[in-house]
Amino acid sequence: MVSIPGSELLIAALNVVSQSLQIPVIIFLLIFAVFAIFAFGGLISDYNCRIKLNREYKEKLIFSLVNASSIDELKSIVSNSEIYDNQKEVLLKVVNAHSLSIESRESWALNLIEDEEVVMAKSLERLDIVTRIGPTLGLMGTLIPMGSGLAALGSGDVSTLANAIIVAFDTTVVGIGAGAVAYVVAKIRRRWYEEYSSNLQLFVNAVLENLKD
Repeated sequence: MVSIPGSELLIAALNVVSQSLQIPVIIFLLIFAVFAIFAFGGLISDYNCRIKLNREYKEKLIFSLVNASSIDELKSIVSNSEIYDNQKEVLLKVVNAHSLSIESRESWALNLIEDEEVVMAKSLERLDIVTRIGPTLGLMGTLIPMGSGLAALGSGDVSTLANAIIVAFDTTVVGIGAGAVAYVVAKIRRRWYEEYSSNLQLFVNAVLENLKD
């Protein structure tokens, strides 16, 4: 086999870079694993505190918002409703903008809804990162130690190979596990957020309809 001049140096440099990534990969995998555990715990906690609005209640609330005869009555309906506090805050801000023109009021309401959606998107971004990067880091954690393990096998060092295989399997399991948990949590939260956003837009439109009069 013909050896290209300088190739040994490049291969050695590549090996140094590859091996130097092992510790950062393991650290990030541990961080992702802890994040996935807390995310799953937060999901269970939010499920217990989740507000479920049936179709009849939403219909009743919308009619009440549209038909309120005064600003004070509108605020009272919002404050006493069984919706999330963040939704109440948005609706009250829209009500307090009753002195603005219709165009300004609608723009303000749209901006408030977008702010809520940005907060939800940021929450999902972190989960999406773990979902996609977790298995990738797990694969890196598998391949990196196998290089030194196979080199050790070539010299008859079976013990080093065994340790490398253990690290490879552990990182794979942690990476895939963290990604799977984050995927499930993100999937459920995305459905909750879509319902939250849909209801918020529905209630905001009802308030705006009332303020047009």
